[in-house]
Amino acid sequence: MTTSSFDTRSAAPGSRGTDLARQLTVTACFVVCIVGSMIGVGVFGGTPIAQAAGGALNADATYLAPASGAFSIWSVIYTGLGAYTIWQWLPSQRTSDRQRSLGWLVAASLLLNAAWILSVQAGWVGISVLVIVVLLAVLAACFARYSRSPAANWLEAVVVDGTLGLYLGWVSVATCANVAAALTDSGFDGLGLAPEVWSIGILAVVAAVGVGLAAYGRGRLAPAAALAWGLSWIAVSRLTGELLSSGTAVAAVLAAIAVVLAAGTYRVLGRGRIRPAPAPALP
Repeated sequence: MTTSSFDTRSAAPGSRGTDLARQLTVTACFVVCIVGSMIGVGVFGGTPIAQAAGGALNADATYLAPASGAFSIWSVIYTGLGAYTIWQWLPSQRTSDRQRSLGWLVAASLLLNAAWILSVQAGWVGISVLVIVVLLAVLAACFARYSRSPAANWLEAVVVDGTLGLYLGWVSVATCANVAAALTDSGFDGLGLAPEVWSIGILAVVAAVGVGLAAYGRGRLAPAAALAWGLSWIAVSRLTGELLSSGTAVAAVLAAIAVVLAAGTYRVLGRGRIRPAPAPALP
């Protein structure tokens, strides 16, 4: 793979104090995120997320809630975020323009992740929606930045692009589930429409988002994989859980297929085409 415009050799040496601050901030935020995730699964005696907030986010609370198996993806994401935290400490990455562009956003995403867990633990389902929407926006900004040029090597592609892509794809699905949970918890009556109609419509929007990400990212696999994973587990939940809905399950499967096909298509079409290099981003 050719070296991208984010090659560390192009980095200006005058901002190394800021670079160190960025590296330390990412590391501290990762620790906060991991502690928050441990609270979220009840390691410190707290209530697991599925049981918090009166069960508003459990697998049978809404038509868009994925089955519990879906959340195993967090193990992969957290492992990737840990690898990213180590990666950004490598000497070659300290003054990397790519890390200067991404580091602060990644740090913000880690804090927002912890804030989301704590808001749910506190029973603030409405607040958790605001937090996860901001988290989604931050991850979308990361995606926009690292999609502008290829990673310098396969390791960076896995640790940086792959991790952040999985993170974005999963949070996209989780945002829909979170919004549905908040609306249901608040007593939203669907404006006279059946819940299944709403769920199918929202799944169509998720599919469109997945296709859009595939188009912008020239078929990047990680966001598509995480989206397809989450959508598939929504289908599992609606076919095997207490809140059954074959219509929602079929829509979720079709959405997953659409996202995967779009990623594959744009990946083939985008081979050999690289976006123009952006101007160096501010830290």
